[in-house]
Amino acid sequence: MSDQIGIALLDQTINGLVLGNLYALVAIGLALIFGVANVLNFAHGSVYMAGAYVGWLCITRLHLPLVVTFGLVAIFCGGLGIGIERIGLRALYGSARIAPLLATLGISLILEQTAQIVFGPFPQAFPSPLPSERIPIAGVSIGVLDLLIAGISLASGLFLYCFLRFTRLGWAVRAMAQDRDAAQQMGVDVNLVNQGTFAIASALAGIVGMLVGMYFNVVFPTMGYQAGLKGFAAALLGGLGNIPGAIAGSLILGLTESYGVAWLGASYRNLFAFIILLIVLVLFPNGLFGGRRGLPPEPLTGTFIAISRPLRLPPRLVWGLSLLALALPLLVSNGYVLQTLTNAWLYGLLALSLTLVAGTSGLMSLGHAGLLAIGGYASALLVMKLGVPFEVALPAAGLITAGLGTLLILPAFRLRGHYVAIATLGIGESVGLILLNWQSLTAGPVGLNNIPPLTLAGQLIVTPQATYWLALILLLLVALLQMRLVRSHLGRTLRAIREDEVAAQCYGISLNRYKTLVFAVSSFAAGISGAFTAHMYSYINPETFNNTISILGLTMAILGGLGNTVGAVIGAILLIILPEFFRGFVEERILIYGVLLVVLIRFRPQGLMGTI
Repeated sequence: MSDQIGIALLDQTINGLVLGNLYALVAIGLALIFGVANVLNFAHGSVYMAGAYVGWLCITRLHLPLVVTFGLVAIFCGGLGIGIERIGLRALYGSARIAPLLATLGISLILEQTAQIVFGPFPQAFPSPLPSERIPIAGVSIGVLDLLIAGISLASGLFLYCFLRFTRLGWAVRAMAQDRDAAQQMGVDVNLVNQGTFAIASALAGIVGMLVGMYFNVVFPTMGYQAGLKGFAAALLGGLGNIPGAIAGSLILGLTESYGVAWLGASYRNLFAFIILLIVLVLFPNGLFGGRRGLPPEPLTGTFIAISRPLRLPPRLVWGLSLLALALPLLVSNGYVLQTLTNAWLYGLLALSLTLVAGTSGLMSLGHAGLLAIGGYASALLVMKLGVPFEVALPAAGLITAGLGTLLILPAFRLRGHYVAIATLGIGESVGLILLNWQSLTAGPVGLNNIPPLTLAGQLIVTPQATYWLALILLLLVALLQMRLVRSHLGRTLRAIREDEVAAQCYGISLNRYKTLVFAVSSFAAGISGAFTAHMYSYINPETFNNTISILGLTMAILGGLGNTVGAVIGAILLIILPEFFRGFVEERILIYGVLLVVLIRFRPQGLMGTI
């Protein structure tokens, strides 16, 4: 028995080291880009996906030799990285950290959706061209592909070491990583160095994407998202910008994941990465090997919000438009139009929650979809399991979301800068994975079916008109509450925290107290939106509220103007209604959202209505 345990442990160790080597190639690229350009490149996973598809085309369609395929993948993805830096990011280097971060999120959506349009949404088989024989060692076996992965990882590490230590461009990279301004004053061509860094990092990402496709014998358009997050987890574990730390963090992550899967099962695979990510962010914000360097001195969004005069609509006009919206079902009987507007009101609740927490207080959240999921499941379970009326379950779901959401985000309040955004992203993903694996309560991937419909005072709300009115009334109530809050002393305090946390703290403002309050209010609005959606469609599963919805809600808030309550509602209406005119181009809608996010960040960061 002990021999079997030892063999199983050795087998899991080998698997963990193989995974660790794959993660290392992604994490090294992320560390390089962050060290030189100080950018968290969320498009890196999409470059990884692009490399997988290029390799798949070369092997399965063009039947090219493996060595030639690796070269073409590296060239294509290196060029793609240069394009991302030149077109999407170069103009944003003088902005705060949130601007290029959001731009890379938009670029990621563009690349992912383009792949889905070109190759289709379904996975494609990617048979490995390598021999399938395995080499037996001490009771376990190692495949040829395993050895190739290890060899490429070691060769990449050696190449980077020699590049950074013995070449002029490598010296420039190291100089910029230490002090960008000083390097520029000494004559370093920062644009050339940035392009070279993105090219090398993207080439590595493309190669590892192809290796993963060969390893798991499949490629698909969304494969880069999880890979990018795990690369971030590994890079953070080792210390952002620290290449040896990124390699060590990747091996730790790979081994932890391998042992965890053997213990709990494959469905928990991705959860380990996010748990490690959150623990490291809270306890070791600079990573296990990142030294004691301080956190970024400025908040993430304060300097990103462009100075502008907000466009203030006259109160009479706002009330008039609200009354017109309430009267619309009396004038329009088309169920499709009313359902589309109902969706706009529900997304408006999400946009309101995001514009409050991100725009007013400066806490950039990339995981708000997790709050929608908590609200949806909470309300559905209260009604289905406990028989609670919907009228009670809806506000209860909002309160549960406020409590759980704030409790989850509370440890991240000590973080600053881009670390807050990463923490919220990890929390949102963790919520979805917990719902996926807690099958006794949530039914796992099957989800909850036959959720009771909306009711009010015991009367079923099933007609498009009644559903429209209820959603709009909820939106108006939350908007009025938020407008009152933003204009109050509390709102002024939150904006002071957004602009300068240090100065606010010097004036005696308790940062954590106010952050807790604003996140609770934001979570309440998101929870109500998720609960309403679950009962309206009578079904919910862990994929109902994915990360794309978080990005879409953030795009709505930015389109309307961060911190602008009326703007958030207008942003939601525009991004839900306008794509309906292009209903025949369903696959292009997410692509449009990605392009719009990049354009907004570049040319109109203050949004249509201006910031408050």
